[in-house]
This record gives sequence, structure tokens and C-alpha cells, in this order.
Amino acid sequence: MNEPLKQSSYMEWAKTRSQARFNLATSGLTNVSFADFPVRLDELEITTADGYGYPPLLERLEAHTAAPREGIVTASGTSMANHLAMAALLEPGDEVLIEQPTYGLLLDVANYLHADVKRFQRRFENGFGIDLEEIEKLVSEKTRLIVLTNLHNPTGVLIPGENIRSLGEIALRHGAKVLVDEVYLEMLFHGGGPFCFPIGESLTINPFIATSSLTKAYGLSGLRCGWILAPPELAHRMWRLNDLFAASPAHTAERLSVIAFDHLGEFRTRAKELTAKNRELLTQFLDSRSDLECVRPSAGTIAFPRLMHAPADQFFNLLREKYETTVVPGKFFEMPQHFRIGIGGDTSELRAGLERINAALDEFA
Repeated sequence: MNEPLKQSSYMEWAKTRSQARFNLATSGLTNVSFADFPVRLDELEITTADGYGYPPLLERLEAHTAAPREGIVTASGTSMANHLAMAALLEPGDEVLIEQPTYGLLLDVANYLHADVKRFQRRFENGFGIDLEEIEKLVSEKTRLIVLTNLHNPTGVLIPGENIRSLGEIALRHGAKVLVDEVYLEMLFHGGGPFCFPIGESLTINPFIATSSLTKAYGLSGLRCGWILAPPELAHRMWRLNDLFAASPAHTAERLSVIAFDHLGEFRTRAKELTAKNRELLTQFLDSRSDLECVRPSAGTIAFPRLMHAPADQFFNLLREKYETTVVPGKFFEMPQHFRIGIGGDTSELRAGLERINAALDEFA
């Protein structure tokens, strides 16, 4: 057996190479400053009695997700939620089916856990949708877990609710579970998105495990407020397993997360206004370039254009070194001619960054 991957190339790049004067590599909404966060110091506390979930936070999550409290597990961000869910479900050698392209950490964790990883394709030519017939052919009685993202990371493409339901039915026929990272789905902002867990509740057995957080949609990454929705017996297993990973969460962050949920309408309004303005800039930019191809998502803060002519590595180096701008190279999503661009930042910075991408593309042209 090969040694499991014990690092994430993407995370190392994100922490050491993504920063630039014009950073379009950040995928979530620009962070809320402490000055704009509605908190008083007397609302905070450093410690509390240890237990499996801070009751006020579980109460807010129950209201936010409409999931039963016994099926909610808190975690440090969506990345840790994904790790915890996969670790609770997978044993070495278990077969897991993961979308391609995908967010690198999902693949890294499966390899770290010694899973037998297989892939199903989300193709540019099909608008990066999921091909249910392909998945049906690939899944087998050995398949323990199917893993995907909605909105899709890196493209921002939405999977409709009817396809989520069909995927759940496929999983049930083969005795598998489905893990859906829904951190970007929060960006639909109208509350009626195709969230997998309530869809699964209408099936004979709920095959879905959902993960999400306040990080991407609301600019609250510092709170690390992530969660998992799972059937109760599986949720209980995750709580116990998290004793090995995190023991106890940072209670001050739990308290701040409760305050965030109590003011989520304000953060949602901020996010809607910013993304609406910034999406117009992205649309104008893409309309102006005949040397880029892009499946354009209708929501969210990411897109995944394809370079038609420019050599990818040379382009990204020029963009960073000469034009002081970063995007996420597509190699981190196994598609090297693409790049992921984030539009959740300050509007003036996004405008300036897009101008510099234009200049770099013109230089290659």
C-alpha cells in the first residue's frame, strides 16, 4: 500500500503563494472586519463546560438548516467537516467515487485515509454538470461513498434538486452514502436551494451527509463555524471521532458564531449587494475576451475560465510577477489550462485585477 498523502499542495500554495497586490484567488466573500461585527465584549466568554455541541449554537444551526438537532455536528470550517465526515465513513480500501475536477482537499483526504479512489467526470462540454448515467455505471456494491460539491468547486455550477434526488436514489440502490460539500450553496441567498439533506429526508433512507459553514457566503472565515448534517447514528459517531481530532472547540468562536446567526440577515444583505456588483464586472470581462472560454455560473463567487491560447504556467507567472495579480492555477483542480477566479472581494480591487488579467492576456496575444 502506498503511503497516504500527508499534505495539501493547494493549501500550501494558498498560504504561501496566493497573496498579491490584487488577489483574485480568494474564493469566498471578503471578510467582515471586527469593527463591523455586532458584538459586545460582555457577550463573550473564554471557556464553558465541555460537551458535544454548544446548545445555543446547535439551536441556531437547527433553525438555519431545518435539520434535527441530533443530526448536527459542529466542526472547524467546512474543510474539517469534510475530513471528519469522510474519516467516520471510510476504512482503508473502501471505494469512494469523487467528482473530477474537484476541490483538492476532498481528494487529498480520501487518499490520506487509504480509500480506493475512483472518479466521475464533470465535463466542460456538458456545462460541468453531473452525468447520472456515468455515475450509475461506475458505482458498485463496493462503493462506500460518493463525494461532490454544490455549487461546484471550482466552477460554481449548480446541481438541480432533481439530479441530487436521483443521485441519492442511485446511492441507495448500492448501499452507498453521498457527501455533498454545500459551502457555496449558501450563496443562493433565497433559502430555497437544492440542499441535499432535506431532499434525502423524502427518500426511504436518507443517504446524504451535508457539510457547510459561514465562511464563504458571509465573509466570516475567522469564526471557523462549520457543520455536518447526517443521520443521527452517524452524527454520534462523528462527535466521538472528533474527540481525537479537536477535543473541544474554541468557545469564544462558538459564542461569536451564535451572534453571527442572530445577525445573518445583515451579513446576507452585504453579500448579495457585493456579489451582484462584482458579477457584472466578471460578465463584462468575459464578454470582452475571445481567448477565454467559460461556463458561467448564475450564483456564487467563483468561475473557472479556460485559456484557449496562452501557455498556462507562463501566463500565471507573468500575471503574478509583472501585473501583481493572482488567480488559482487550474493544475490544483487537475485542469491546467483553466484558472479559478474569485469575485467576492472588494469591487475596486476586482476591477483592477481584471484589468491586469486583460493586460496579461493581451501581452500573450
